[in-house]
Amino acid sequence: MTTAWVFDPPPRPTVPVADEVQVFPVHRIYCVGQNYRAHAREMGDSGREPPFFFAKPADAVCLDPVVPYPPMTANLHHEVELVVALGRGGRNLAADAALACVFGYTVGVDLTRRDLQAAARSGGRPWTTSKAFDRSAPLAPLRPITACGHPTAAAIRLAVNGEVRQQGSTADMTWSVAEVVAELSRYFELRPGDLLFTGTPPGVGPLNPGDVVTCEIEGVARLEFRMAPA
Repeated sequence: MTTAWVFDPPPRPTVPVADEVQVFPVHRIYCVGQNYRAHAREMGDSGREPPFFFAKPADAVCLDPVVPYPPMTANLHHEVELVVALGRGGRNLAADAALACVFGYTVGVDLTRRDLQAAARSGGRPWTTSKAFDRSAPLAPLRPITACGHPTAAAIRLAVNGEVRQQGSTADMTWSVAEVVAELSRYFELRPGDLLFTGTPPGVGPLNPGDVVTCEIEGVARLEFRMAPA
């Protein structure tokens, strides 16, 4: 019996690789919660909790220079993050082997409906509507580790309309990239194409339609986009 699609499947989400014709096919997007001590304290925790994870759909990737303001929120926040791209996968990885899975890095913004997240937290409910909405993961092109190495102590910053809001260093992460990848592999079988948002430094704050967001991780990538009306 011949099978056929009910409808043509959509194209697989991809992220361009800087200075190359290749593109990186996205499998899943994982995110680490509160992985910078100061941000964890900012959000009401001690800063030394073990890493916890949530997810965004692969098609949350947004490469457009204009990002629509999402519906159903009155308090959209920016969270600038180092994003890890895996070129290899595995399960139950040791921390000292986890870096061998990394293809490259970029800078991204975990857009968050903070009001919906607060309501979910208070009710013990999932964060899906606050974190996993359409175009909630703006990204810059990837830089392979052959070009940027492993940014263990790189400056990370975000500005809105030219005003610096977030500033820190990847050295401030509570759990290193290797530790986070290893811990994540205990819960999921990691695959080539996985992206991992590694947490945000303090200074998260609101965005409004018309705001211009610029963010950068030193030696890795720079990203700029404008928030547009819904």
